[in-house]
Amino acid sequence: MIDIRVLRDDPDGVKAALGRRGVEEAEVDAVLEADVARRAARTRFENLRAEVKELSRQVGQAKKAGDEARAEELRARSLQVGEDERTAAAEADAAEERVRTGLLYLPNIPAEDAPDGVGEDDNVEVRRWWPGQDLGRPEPERLDHQQVPHWEIGEALQILDMERGARLAGSMFPLYRGPGARLLRALTAFAIDRHAPAYEEIRPPTVVLTETMTSTGHLPKFADDAYHIERDDLWLIPTAEVPLTSMHRGEILEESQLPLRFTASTACYRREAGSAGRDTRGLLRVHEFDKVELFAYCTPEGALDAQADILQRAESMLQDLELPYRVLDLCAGDLGGSSARTFDLEAYAPGVDRWLEVSSVSWFRDYQARRANVRYRPSGGGPPQLVHTVNGSALAWPRIWAALVENGRQEDGTVMLPEALAPYLGGELLLKAP
Repeated sequence: MIDIRVLRDDPDGVKAALGRRGVEEAEVDAVLEADVARRAARTRFENLRAEVKELSRQVGQAKKAGDEARAEELRARSLQVGEDERTAAAEADAAEERVRTGLLYLPNIPAEDAPDGVGEDDNVEVRRWWPGQDLGRPEPERLDHQQVPHWEIGEALQILDMERGARLAGSMFPLYRGPGARLLRALTAFAIDRHAPAYEEIRPPTVVLTETMTSTGHLPKFADDAYHIERDDLWLIPTAEVPLTSMHRGEILEESQLPLRFTASTACYRREAGSAGRDTRGLLRVHEFDKVELFAYCTPEGALDAQADILQRAESMLQDLELPYRVLDLCAGDLGGSSARTFDLEAYAPGVDRWLEVSSVSWFRDYQARRANVRYRPSGGGPPQLVHTVNGSALAWPRIWAALVENGRQEDGTVMLPEALAPYLGGELLLKAP
């Protein structure tokens, strides 16, 4: 969350920055007003508590002097002030909750370098890559035999069965079969091998506590997009970013330990509540998917290098997978709630003639660390400071799977996969009907 001290010291600056994201000034004012009320109530409570202590002291003195009438009078006054103290404490707690709730709903302050804009149409394309670009080859054309969507290819080759997946779990839950399932497993092994040992491999739980989801900013604002197990008050993770962010929740690290880098392969679950009716065919938008995540705790000075490292890793994987892609610098109005700066990677899928988002690489400043209370002790001395967090997908597999089979489709209907996956597929790179 945003530092309340920044809100107090520069309210107009915060309003202007969040206005780039479409946040109304009234939302910021509501938090500031609650903060004023909280401090006033807290001051009143502390004054009343001091008065109660003083009255208690005077009661003792009166009793010691044998003045029972005076002691009784002071005791009655103490009881009344004590009641006022409890009321003030309740008011202070209520104001504290209003401040916390308001801060939990306010998004992060966007980086100054993030482009201006209100939505995805305002995102800035940074660069493109395609196979053979370094040799001077032109951007590839969309060939006739590639103009078949992946769900039709999957059905023809019997490697993707959306109908049986829906029969088992409902729509938008895919079922991969045979070589299609093996391809998914190969992609995960390929990714984990690429990132080790620079990133420590973690296998976190895929269900987490409410405070774990809150730490990343997924709660409370985006609860409708998450799967909640109400009986146990647990949440299915929408991304491994959630447990990785809380790996050191409530701890103080040493600066010499930073950056701490983790990678995790997990299943991820998203309701996609805000996208009803959109991209419901095939693997374009699903409720359950596998993803390999990269994550780093770092110092503020090391944050941009950490983001650049994750972005480079994701790009190099797309190049090894021979997938045309582009890099987008997300505008302020299209940033995720917790992000200060995000670069999206989109792979081109000729069968659906679409650029498909396959990774978001984000820098969160100390927004998440403040929620999770993850700090580090500076090596040069001084009080503990909040870490910065960075994360990105490298990569999310459903759309990669789709892009691979669409780009790799041959004239005879078979699919040729990239050479980089040969060690993970026993050398069998040709997908064909059984």
